[in-house]
Amino acid sequence: MPVFSFVSTLPSRLALGCACALPASFAVADEAVDGARTLDAVLVTAAPVTPLTWSTDPRLPRQPVPASDGADYLKTVPGFSAIRNGGTNGDPVLRGMFGSRLNVLSNDGAMPGACPARMDNPLSYIAPETYDRLTIVKGPQTVLWGPGASAGTVRFERQTPHFEQPGVEARASVLAGSNNRNDQTLEATAGNTLGYARVSANRSEADDYRDGAGNVVPSKWRKWNTDAALGWTPDAHTVVELNAGLGDGLARYAGRGMDGAQFRRTSLGARFEKTDLPGAWESIKASVYDNHADHVMDNYTLRTPNADSAMPMPMAANVDRRTSGGRLALEWAWTHLALTAGADWQDSRHRSRSASNLGPYAAWASDADLDNQGLFAELTLHPGAGQRVILGARLDRAAAQDRRASISGMSMGEPMGMGDGMAMAMGSDMPNPTYGVTRRHTLGSGFARYEQDLSTLPLTWYAGIGHAERMPDYWELFSADRGPMGTVNAFSAARPERTTQLDLGAQYKGERLDAWVSAYVGRIEDYLLFAYGAGGMMGLSSTLTNVDADIHGAEAGVELRPASGWKLGSTLAWAWGENRSDGTPLPQMPPLEARLSAGWEGRRWSAGALLRAVSAQSRVAPMQGNVTGRDLGPTAGFATFALNAGYRISEAWRLTAGVDNLFDRDYAEHLNLAGSADFGYPADPVRIHEPGRTAWLKLNVVY
Repeated sequence: MPVFSFVSTLPSRLALGCACALPASFAVADEAVDGARTLDAVLVTAAPVTPLTWSTDPRLPRQPVPASDGADYLKTVPGFSAIRNGGTNGDPVLRGMFGSRLNVLSNDGAMPGACPARMDNPLSYIAPETYDRLTIVKGPQTVLWGPGASAGTVRFERQTPHFEQPGVEARASVLAGSNNRNDQTLEATAGNTLGYARVSANRSEADDYRDGAGNVVPSKWRKWNTDAALGWTPDAHTVVELNAGLGDGLARYAGRGMDGAQFRRTSLGARFEKTDLPGAWESIKASVYDNHADHVMDNYTLRTPNADSAMPMPMAANVDRRTSGGRLALEWAWTHLALTAGADWQDSRHRSRSASNLGPYAAWASDADLDNQGLFAELTLHPGAGQRVILGARLDRAAAQDRRASISGMSMGEPMGMGDGMAMAMGSDMPNPTYGVTRRHTLGSGFARYEQDLSTLPLTWYAGIGHAERMPDYWELFSADRGPMGTVNAFSAARPERTTQLDLGAQYKGERLDAWVSAYVGRIEDYLLFAYGAGGMMGLSSTLTNVDADIHGAEAGVELRPASGWKLGSTLAWAWGENRSDGTPLPQMPPLEARLSAGWEGRRWSAGALLRAVSAQSRVAPMQGNVTGRDLGPTAGFATFALNAGYRISEAWRLTAGVDNLFDRDYAEHLNLAGSADFGYPADPVRIHEPGRTAWLKLNVVY
């Protein structure tokens, strides 16, 4: 059978094979071969470190081509996918859940973005390589890191450097690849026993890519970030830190009526940590932050206005969101008991302005104030050897005020972005019936989980039940054109979402074999669902409703080490959802996905291969979806193949290279946006296709 014919049939073959065997992950390791340090393998799929918790170093080399944003990096974790915009700034999806169901934190602060249509979702402002650790908790199985989080919690963290004597540490990388991709990253830390100074910076750029059929896909981007921190460490158990950051960028979107002409970020923060306290009191940790997103959308910086579109003239929309907050947590530990308790708070202010015909912007107009105060506690009990009972409870007081004096017939932030801000740019002239109204809700969340380490096998199993109540977020309250039938708007009618979910799983760690499996089943009351219908000359109109939903799914993985330096791995991820109120599928559910990987690590060389196979998806809700997309109909399965290699030039220098989509396959992901007519796509929805064959080369140095 010819290679290309064989690859084209792989999704069904691989799905069948993985259904008959426990699939698994291929994880990074730093092992010894004949007593010598080996080269870190290229990360293709991450594995859990403990039940329901995933942690990895985002600075490690990875495949596909190193991520330009946080959503791209999360796809190395089974269960994650992203709604694609083109080249960058995809919107993350975990187990088919999106938006604020996924709590995203960077440096323990929230950066929710400002665009009413999520052109600048939270992960758009995160450069993964500038962080030390990525930690993920799946499902409503922690209450420590903020409200909602029914799908999971994602934390990009920077660790505290410690110096026993004066010194300097630094690392840098450069990357070059197809489509004029070029990245530069630099991080330097200097310090002594009394403190440290740390600076990190990155720049990433790429031109439009070509898909597997040779067609140019509008996807150009350029972005940069710079962060600095000053820390005082008067002793080994105390740290006081001040930090600040700046960033900006631009991105051309194939599936939007406007592009992102500005992604300006300003971040300020401070934290205090004290450990090794007397008695059972282990630590106190406090932090505050102030994050500001200043986002510009327009139809003329990165494209030419389409005379035949709904926006024939140059238009721009500027949205601005400042989010401030903080957290205080105290930890205690006794012989058979540990407790973490504390409080957190968040305050967010949103405003907007618009311009047309290259004229000046109108005055800023505030449209939304949102805030939340929460109390939390997690208790870990050790009733017996190898047994743990983890209990968590959280109480939140959430509020949202509608500050829109007037609204347009098509709410600003029209979801599919005939304009993504087009209605804002065209003006608003209808009185808002909920102007000045404040909504307040008291929301409770919690979980209980049992974990056991078996004495006869290197195996841990767990079972947990969790409940999360989520306040409707900015996009749900303010971007929809209308609320349920008979209501004045979405702000007045959208009810908080309540998720109850059972999580089950096991993890085996042997000498030559690691394996894990996790499964979940959940019921969601008052699931917040967007439905789309004809909206006249301005494209689709959106309606926000509450429905009841059921979800379930599983992820699993295996890693086999048949000989020294060799690893073989496989993973599988599957998600299913149903709109129980209407008896129809939930939209934007990712199809079954499997990965097979093989890797070898030597003293100086490493090599690996990755086969990614995605099955067809026929369970769709064509006219429904989230703020950034909807199901565009069934999709065919596909498979892609990638190769990578690495060479450790010295202890300090490392070279890695890869080729993604080796066979230049022409394909599109199921979670997708319809291509914009501005770039020649037809009026009927057409998915944005993914990059064709892509080669890249990366050089890392550590000092």
